[in-house]
Amino acid sequence: MQQDVAAIIVAAGRGTRAGAGVPKQWRSLAGAPVVVHTLKAFREAGIDRLVLVIHPDDRALARGISGNELQLVEGGASRAASVHAALEALAEHPPQKVLIHDAARPLATARIINDVLAALDTDLAAAPALPVSDALWQGADGRVVRAVPRAGLFRAQTPQGFDFATILSAHRTYNGDAADDVEIAGAVGVEVTITRGSEDNLKLTYPADFDRAAGILAGRKAGSMDIRIGNGYDVHRFGAGEGCWLCGVLVPHTRALMGHSDADVGMHALTDAIYGALAEGDIGRHFPPSDPQWKGAASHIFLRHACDLARARGFRLGNCDVTLVCERPKIGPHAAAMQAALAEITGCPPERISVKATTSERLGFTGREEGIAALATACLIADGKETA
Repeated sequence: MQQDVAAIIVAAGRGTRAGAGVPKQWRSLAGAPVVVHTLKAFREAGIDRLVLVIHPDDRALARGISGNELQLVEGGASRAASVHAALEALAEHPPQKVLIHDAARPLATARIINDVLAALDTDLAAAPALPVSDALWQGADGRVVRAVPRAGLFRAQTPQGFDFATILSAHRTYNGDAADDVEIAGAVGVEVTITRGSEDNLKLTYPADFDRAAGILAGRKAGSMDIRIGNGYDVHRFGAGEGCWLCGVLVPHTRALMGHSDADVGMHALTDAIYGALAEGDIGRHFPPSDPQWKGAASHIFLRHACDLARARGFRLGNCDVTLVCERPKIGPHAAAMQAALAEITGCPPERISVKATTSERLGFTGREEGIAALATACLIADGKETA
């Protein structure tokens, strides 16, 4: 959460160039009103204090998307008046920084927003922009009058960020309308830092812009990849017995590993790594040792449960790495069988499963051959899927 930051989303305009019907900020884009996408961008950047400036006629629409953290303010007759009204609404409990953004720019990203906020750590005002790359003409009556040099010219975007007290003072002294808040800040002598904008951060102005925006959103969804990494660690001591269950394979040995279940230390570490990637605690949370039904249970039950939980949330096991720490038994001769056993349980191809061993150079409990330790890392991937 961005502390001491507020964002004003200006959604009071009527915007006729986008075509007939409801105002563009309330039209559907990729299954939701434009303004919903805009608000989502700021929430994803960690900004929870949001002010939505609306036209009085749109209050019912606004109530339909309002969250508890969303403050509604009725706008004025101009953009400048609308922003001023929102600033005054914030003044009772003023933030340190304020972002002012057009609701009709639904494709702002956390990078754009955070670049502006970072600039405000040292400057009073900052705004994203793109340098003009096309040739510019001044025209009249459908004809070119003269070429206009493009050096030093930028295409302005939002959100535009300010020290709150500075921009509130500027609005209180400024008369008339303005294209944006940078113009108002400049009118009272405030220098504005230019941050990096984005071609995707377009303002919906004409009907064709909606198709372009929908395409960008679809591309983001298709190209998104949620990757989770988890680590696991487990230890079991030796006791009487013949052989140890390790990564699903019964390895001959002069002793066995002791535990509430079958004490498969490698499989336990991997199971905890998957739970960890899902932020689901460890084996003990899902299979309490106090529950007698798990006494002597085969550890593949735990690992299958972790993998099933991951799949239910849209994830697959991309790869995993298990390290067994012991002097004996020797793991190398059994590593391939362990990979195959883990592959069958997890559904991950054997070539994406690593099982290896190391000693502790005769140091510690593993060096004294009192038990075996295991470490595991698991990578879960959700390829553009919706996850819980």
